[in-house]
Parts: sequence; C-alpha cells; structure tokens
Amino acid sequence: MNPSSNSAAVSISVAKPRITLRSRIAIVSASWHTDIVQQARDACVAELARQGWPSDQIDLLAVPGALEIPLHAQKLAKTKRYDAIIACALVVDGGIYRHEFVTAAVIDGLMRVQLDTEVPVFSVVLTPKDFQESDDHVQFFAAHFVKKGTEAARACLQTVAGLQAVEMLHTA
Repeated sequence: MNPSSNSAAVSISVAKPRITLRSRIAIVSASWHTDIVQQARDACVAELARQGWPSDQIDLLAVPGALEIPLHAQKLAKTKRYDAIIACALVVDGGIYRHEFVTAAVIDGLMRVQLDTEVPVFSVVLTPKDFQESDDHVQFFAAHFVKKGTEAARACLQTVAGLQAVEMLHTA
C-alpha cells in the first residue's frame, strides 16, 4: 500500500466476542478413542466457560469417526445458527486406512466447510506418528488433547471476535 495514499488506516479490536442469546458454538467429536477425544471436547467447553461463553449455548455432537465430521460440520454451518464449529478426533494408523489419508481428507473437508459457509471451523483432529494402546500413550495423548482443546477454544473466541469486528466495519 502506498503510504501517501488518502485512505485511512482502520484498527480492529478483537478482544472478546459479542455474545447474544442467539450465539452458539458446536463441538463435533469422533467416537473412536472416546477416552482421549473427550478430553479435547471437555477442555473446549471449560475454556469457553472460563472466557464467558454460556454453557447452554454450546452444542455437543458425537459422530462415529473422523471421516464423518466434515459433513456434520457442513450441515451445522449451513443452519446459520453457529458462530463457530470445533472438530475433535484422534486418527491413528489402524492398518486399514492410511491415517495420513484420513487426516488429510478430514482437514481438507473442514477447510472447505469453513470457506464455503463462512462459519469458522477449528480442528483438534490430531494424528500421532506412533500411537499405541499403552497406558503411557493414552495418558500422554489425553493430556495433549486437553492442551489442544483449550487452544482451540481460545482461537475460536478470538476468531469470532475478529469476524464480528470485520462485520461491523462493513455495516458502519
């Protein structure tokens, strides 16, 4: 941009989202490895509550597996009831499908939902390199999912606030 142009710079504040009675967030979780995946879901809900998002304005949806998440996210986004959608899953190399393929399909699908519907979609769909059903791995990834769920909730709220600020620029 030319510094000598006549256009004024606009500052956008994105501190906290404006929450109304119609504000909603959906969290879609895969049912595989539920003991681990629920850690992300629960951490999202807890962090959203810590940041002031009403718990009765969070919808939880469980789906069979990670591959089902993008379609459900799309259906939710198309209702225009949601400010954002958070997806949670653990995709491991189970020997049937290559987990890299599954993860890429899910992440690509979530990005497409976000761009097609203009509803932000956040991913806590994680693919460990070497996951084993040992107590050590389950405990490690359960703790990691808590961290990632918390981070996703924070990113979600920052993005919702940012999009609201952008929307206000368009209506001003």
